[in-house]
Amino acid sequence: MRIAFIVDPLASLQAYKDSSIAMMRAAQAAGHAVWTIQQQAIHWSPLHGVCADARHIELLADDHDWYVEIDRDTVALRDFKAVLMRKDPPFDMEYVTSTWLLQRAEAEGARIFNRPQALRDHSEKLAIVEFAQFAVPMVIARDPARIHAFIDGENDVILKPLDGMGGSEIFRVRQDDANRNVIVETLTRHGRRTIMAQRYIPEITVGDKRILLVDGEVMPYCLARIPKAGETRGNLAAGGRGVAQPLSARDRQIAATLAPVLAARGLLLVGLDVIGDWLTEINVTSPTCMVEIAEQTGFDTAQVVIAAIERAGATSSVDLRQ
Repeated sequence: MRIAFIVDPLASLQAYKDSSIAMMRAAQAAGHAVWTIQQQAIHWSPLHGVCADARHIELLADDHDWYVEIDRDTVALRDFKAVLMRKDPPFDMEYVTSTWLLQRAEAEGARIFNRPQALRDHSEKLAIVEFAQFAVPMVIARDPARIHAFIDGENDVILKPLDGMGGSEIFRVRQDDANRNVIVETLTRHGRRTIMAQRYIPEITVGDKRILLVDGEVMPYCLARIPKAGETRGNLAAGGRGVAQPLSARDRQIAATLAPVLAARGLLLVGLDVIGDWLTEINVTSPTCMVEIAEQTGFDTAQVVIAAIERAGATSSVDLRQ
C-alpha cells in the first residue's frame, strides 16, 4: 500500500536520528510505497477534494544521501492507504489550517494519523492539566503578576512557551534571579502570550525521559535525555545525551493510565515526557527518539508503528474515523 508522510523539507531531515525517516524505512521494508508531502503542498479543489503535491521516494541505507525520488504527482489524500502527519511545531495558524484540511480529507475517506482533531485538541504542554495527578505544581497564564507569584511561591521554576519544541525558549528561574523580570516580560511578550510555569524538578540531571505509546500500547524502553554540563534542558536538540533504559514502575503507571485514553481519541503515536516521577509534556505532533532506542536496545518502535497502521488499514474507514 501507499503511505504518505507529511514532514518538514527533506533536506532538513537528519537520517541518522530522524524518527520519521525510521518509519519510512520500516514502511518500505514491509513492502509499502513511501510518499512524502510538504505542509504547504496540501490543498483543496472542487474536483478532487483535499490533495497534495507528493513525491514517491525510495529509501537508501546511506544516512547522507538517504533517498532517491522516483515520481511526483498530485494525489488525493483519500487515495493513500495512510497519511502520517509528522510536521514539527510551531503549532501556529498554518498548522491549525492544515488540521482543518486533513479533517476534511478524513471526511472524504482518508486515514490520517494522528487524527487532525486530536492534534488540535492536545496542546503538547497544556494537555498535562487533564492528568494533573501526575504533574508537579504549575500555572498557565499570561499575566506577569501571576507568573511572578508562582515563582515566589515555588522559589525554583521552569518557564516555557506553549508552542515551542526542542527546548527552545525554556528558562529556569529562581526567586532571587536578577533577570526574572526580563525573562517573564520576554516570554509573555509583556502579557500578550500565555506561557507555562512548572516547579523545577531536580531529577532532570538524570534525564528527561521520552516514553513512546503506539496505538494504546506502552513501549518497553524510554530514552533518558541527560542535559550537558551547565544545562537544565535535556532535549537532544539542546545538546542532551540520550540513554535508552527500561521503564520504571512509576513510568509504567503514568503511561498505562494515559495510553488507552489517548489512543481512543485517535492518537496513534504519542511521546510522553517524564522527569523523575512527574509527567511534564504529552507530545503528539512529531514524537521522536525511535532511532536512539533502536540502536541501544534493538527494539524497533518504527516497525511497531507501521504494524499498527497496517492493522488500522485492515479495518473499515468508519472505524478509523469514529
